[in-house]
Amino acid sequence: MHDHLPLLDQRVERALDHRIRPAQQEVLAPLDVASWPGAGAADVEGEGGPVPFAVAVEAAYEPTQVGVAWGPAWGTTWFRLSVDVPEHEPGQLELAVDLGWEHHSAGFQCEALVFDEGGRIVKALNPRNAWLPVPDGAGPLTYYVEAAANPLILGVPPFFPTAAGDSSTASTKPLYALRQADLVRRHAEVVGLTADLEVLHGIATQLPEDSTRRWRIAMALQDCLDALDTNDVVGTAASARESLQPCLRTPADHDAFSLTAVGHAHIDSAWLWPVRETRRKVARTVSNVIALLERDENLIFSLPAAQHVAWLKEDYPELFERLKAWVAKGKIVPVGAMWVEPDGVLPGGEAMCRQFLWGQRFFETEFGIRCRGMWLPDSFGYSGALPQIAAQAGLEWFLTQKLSWNQVDSFPHHSFEWEGIDGTRLFTHFPAVDTYNSELTGPELRHAETSFKDKGRAASSLVPFGYGDGGGGPTREMVARLDRLGDLAGSPKVHTGTPDEFFAAAKAEYVVPPVWVGELYLEKHRGTFTSQHGTKAGNRRNEHLLREAELWWSTAAARGLGEYPWDVLDDAWRTVLLNQFHDILPGSSIAWEHREAEAEHERVTQSLTELINDAHHLLAGEGDQLLAFNASPFSEDGAPALGAAVTRARPIPAEVLPTADGWRLANKHAVVLIGHDGGVRSLFDRVNNREVVPPGTIAGQLHLIRDLPNAWDAWDTDHFQRKQPQILGPAEDVGPDPDQPGTVRIRWRFGASEAVCRWSLDPDRAEVIIDLDVDWHEQDRMLKLALPLDVHTDHAQFETQFGHLTRPIHENTSWDAYRFEVNAHRWVRVAEPGYGVALANRTAYGYDLLRLPRDGGGTYTTLRASLLRGPQFPDPHADQGRHQFQFGLALGADTERAVEAGYRRNLPVREIEGAKAVEPLVRVTGALVESVKLAEDRSGDVVVRLYEHLGRRSEAKFSTSYAATVVACNLLEEPVADVDLFLRSEGRYAIAMRPFGIVTLRLTR
Repeated sequence: MHDHLPLLDQRVERALDHRIRPAQQEVLAPLDVASWPGAGAADVEGEGGPVPFAVAVEAAYEPTQVGVAWGPAWGTTWFRLSVDVPEHEPGQLELAVDLGWEHHSAGFQCEALVFDEGGRIVKALNPRNAWLPVPDGAGPLTYYVEAAANPLILGVPPFFPTAAGDSSTASTKPLYALRQADLVRRHAEVVGLTADLEVLHGIATQLPEDSTRRWRIAMALQDCLDALDTNDVVGTAASARESLQPCLRTPADHDAFSLTAVGHAHIDSAWLWPVRETRRKVARTVSNVIALLERDENLIFSLPAAQHVAWLKEDYPELFERLKAWVAKGKIVPVGAMWVEPDGVLPGGEAMCRQFLWGQRFFETEFGIRCRGMWLPDSFGYSGALPQIAAQAGLEWFLTQKLSWNQVDSFPHHSFEWEGIDGTRLFTHFPAVDTYNSELTGPELRHAETSFKDKGRAASSLVPFGYGDGGGGPTREMVARLDRLGDLAGSPKVHTGTPDEFFAAAKAEYVVPPVWVGELYLEKHRGTFTSQHGTKAGNRRNEHLLREAELWWSTAAARGLGEYPWDVLDDAWRTVLLNQFHDILPGSSIAWEHREAEAEHERVTQSLTELINDAHHLLAGEGDQLLAFNASPFSEDGAPALGAAVTRARPIPAEVLPTADGWRLANKHAVVLIGHDGGVRSLFDRVNNREVVPPGTIAGQLHLIRDLPNAWDAWDTDHFQRKQPQILGPAEDVGPDPDQPGTVRIRWRFGASEAVCRWSLDPDRAEVIIDLDVDWHEQDRMLKLALPLDVHTDHAQFETQFGHLTRPIHENTSWDAYRFEVNAHRWVRVAEPGYGVALANRTAYGYDLLRLPRDGGGTYTTLRASLLRGPQFPDPHADQGRHQFQFGLALGADTERAVEAGYRRNLPVREIEGAKAVEPLVRVTGALVESVKLAEDRSGDVVVRLYEHLGRRSEAKFSTSYAATVVACNLLEEPVADVDLFLRSEGRYAIAMRPFGIVTLRLTR
C-alpha cells in the first residue's frame, strides 16, 4: 500500500470545508425582512438603550432586505422575520440567519435574542448559533429579533487602543450588514456525516502515525470519502457513513482516561461590554441551553453566579420559570455558591464571605439547592484564605483553570488538596484541557489526557465545554460530538455528569492527593492589582463604610433605637459584590463599565455616609459633647473598639523646622529629614533609637516605570519592565504646607502630570503619614512610591482576607523570581529579628519588594507601592485624572501594630457632637471583630464575625453588653458544633481560636 496520511488529512479537511458542511442545509426561500432602528447606544435615565419586546412589537417596521447595514456601536436594531412555512417533516426545516458577524469570537460581537409573536423567547443568535427552529406544521411564521450591535473590542490582531469601549466615544456608523435570512431544509444524514468525520478525524490526527488505530480510522475515512459523491453529498451521505460505523463502535481501553463533560458558558458579568449588555447575554445563553435540552437531554449545564439568575428573574420572568424547571430536572446545575464570580484576591474578607452568603441563600431560596463547590475558573490568582471561607460556607471542592496561564512555571498538579493559611484543606481540580471554553475537539481531548499531571494515582478530569466569556454556551455541534465520544477507541472516555458527581468520583479515586499550601499565585495579569484605581478606591471605601453602617445600626437596633435599614444595606452590598467581579475590580473592563462602576460606588458612598451619620445621632443623642466613634477592632483616640467616647484634646502637630539641607519634621516618636529636592534622607525612630533609611539611599521618591507589556495591557505588567525606573526629581516645590500644620509638602511635575506628597507624623506613635495627590496623564507607564528600608530579610508579610501571607522576596527559583508583583490588602510588613517596618494603605493593592546590597554590608529592602498605570487597552484613558492615596509607615512595628495601622488608615475615628458615650455591643480580646450585623433571616439576632489575626493559637474572650444566648455558626449563619465556645460567666465567653481561624457567633436576645 502507498497510502499517505498527510494527503488523506488534507482530503478530509477539504471535503468538510468545501462540500459537506455547506450541504448540511438547503435554501428553500428567502425570509420577508423588516426592521426598526430601535434604540441608540445611550443609556441615561431611560433614554436610548434597549427596549422591551412589548415596545418593539408595536413599532413601525420598514421593509428591508439582506445586505442592509445596521447598528451603530452598542445600538439595538429589531428585525421582523416572516415566512410561509410549507408542509414538512418535524425537525426538517429551520431558519438560517447571519447578522453580519465574523465567524469567530462568539459572544464578542453582534448577537441577538429572538422572540415569537407572543413575546416568548425562542433562542439566541451568534456566530456559532445561526439557526432558529421552525415549529411543526405548515403556515405563517414570524419572529422578532433583538439584534445588539456590540463592537468587537478584542480584534484580530488584538490589544490596539479603541474608542469603541464607551457609548460616548464609539462610532455612530453602522457596524454590521445583514448577510442571510432564509428558510432552509436541514439534511440530517449530512449533519450526521459531518459529526462522524469531525470526531474520527479529530481523534486520528492526535494518534501516532504508526498507531494501528490511526491507520484503521484513516482507511475508514478513505472508504467514506470514496463512497461520497461530492457532487451529490445529500444523496450519498447515508452510504458514506456506513464505512465509518465500525470505527465509531470500537470501544476504548478499559483503563482509558476519563473525562466528565459539563456544559458551561462563562459569562463575564462585565468585560468588553457593560453590565447592561450582560443582562441580555444571560438571557441569550440560557435560552440557547434550553433550546438544546428540549431537543437532546444528553447535556448537563453548569450555572454559576447568582447575580445572573437574579437578573434573569427580573428581566425575563417567563424564561426564568423555564430555567427553574430544568434545574428541577437536574439538567441545569447551579454551581459556585457566589453572587458573582469575583476576583480571587482583591475583595476584603467580609466581602468574600458575603459573596458566598448571598450566592448560597439565593440558590437555596429560588431552587432549593445548596452548592457544594466553589466554581471560579477565571480569576487572576486565589487568596490563601479562600479554603476556609469556602468551607465555612458549606463547600467541599474548588475548580479553576486559570493557573494553566502561568507564564513560566507549570503548576505541578491537576487534582490536589489546597491548604489555606489556617490549615483548612479543600479538594481542588484544574481541568487538564486547559480551557473553560472547550469545543470537545480531538486535539483538546488528547491534550487533556497527555497533560494530566497526576497519572498513576488518578485518571479523570473535568471538561467545561461551550463558548464563554461573552456567553453562548454549548452548541448542537458540541453535543453531537459528545454523543459519539462516550466510549471510543483512541480517545479518552467522555461522559456527561454534574460537577458534584465528578468531584465525588475524583476524591474516591485519589485517596491521598498531594497538598499545595498557601495562595494560588497566577504568574500573569499582575497589573490587575493596580489598573483602574478609581474602581479599586471605591471598592475599598465602601467595604469599610458597610462595616461601619452595619456595626452602628446593629448597635442601635439591638438597643431599640431604630429599625435596621435592610433595603439600603442590601442595595449597597449588591452593588459592591457585583463590582468585585473579576474583570471589574481588577480594572480590565472597557471605559463604559469603569465609568459606571465608579459612579455606582460614589452613590453607595453617599448612601452609607448618611446611614452612618443617622446611626451616630441615634446612639449619641442630642448634646454638645464631642464624641469619637471608633468602628475599628482596636481602641483609638480614647474610644473603645466598636464604641464611642468623649474625644480627648486635640494633639499638637509635629514640629516643622528648616535645616541647611531642607526641612525637619519631628515629634517625640520620630524625626523625618526631607531635602530641598523632596527626597527623604532620614526616617529616625526615636522609640527604638533606629534609623530606617539605609545609608546612601533616599526614601519617598516616585518611580516612573515603562509599562508596555507583551500582551493584555490592563492585565499584565512584565518582569523586564522593572529595570531602570525613571526617578522623578528634583521636586520643584518643597516646604511646610500652609493649610496643614505639621506637614511638609512636596510637588513634582512630570510629563503632563503632577504629584503632591504631604508628609506628617502621627502624634501618638512612631508612624509617618504619607498623603499623595496625583493628577495623572501618562500612558504605558506605572507610578510607584519607593521606600528603601534598612531591614535585612528574605521574606515579607502581606495582609490578605482574615490574616496574612508570608512570601519570600528573594529570587532563588523561577517561582520566586516571577512573583515579582504581588497583592496585599491594608498593610505590608518587612522585618528582621527584633525590628520591623509596616506600610499601611487606604487604597493600594499592588507591591514589589527589592533586596539590594547595603553600604557597609548586608542587604536592605526597598518596598514599592504601585499607584497608577496607563494601559491603553481595553480603556485607552484608564487611570487618567486625579487620584488620592494615603499611607502610614509604622516604624518598629510588630505584626499586631501592622494590623492595627491597616485598620486605622481605613476606619478613621469619626467625631460628632452628642450627649453620651456609646458602650460597644460586644467586647473582644484575643481576636479581632471583622463584622457586626443583623442575621439575614431578619430575626433580630446579631451576628458577629471574629478572626485570629496573628497566625497563632489564642483564647479569645467575648462579652456582650446585653443578655443574649451566644452560639457558634457557619458563614450561612447556621449553628455548628466544631467551635470551642465556653460560657465563663453571665455574658462572658471564651473561644479557642486556631491560627487565622474565623469564628462567627450568633447572639439571640
